[in-house]
Amino acid sequence: MSRTVYCAKLKKEADGLALPPYPGAKGQWIYDNICEEAWKQWQDHQTRLINEKQLSMMNPADRKFLMEQMDKYFAGEDFEAAEGYVPEQK
Repeated sequence: MSRTVYCAKLKKEADGLALPPYPGAKGQWIYDNICEEAWKQWQDHQTRLINEKQLSMMNPADRKFLMEQMDKYFAGEDFEAAEGYVPEQK
């Protein structure tokens, strides 16, 4: 049986993550407040940012940038978009 959370991003009850994605308080907050669907959307967006902006996960400034963008993404604030990205039409 999967667990459900009220997703802070999608504003609905949905399946929660199986495990916290990060250690510590940030990972626990995501585990408690973000659903699988929203986490997958963030991972896709994060991949586009890494590729478009040629970020290196070896660079602390790039990792900090991604964490800031993730916080903004889940808080519903303005966040960086990959230039030229056009979402799929459903």
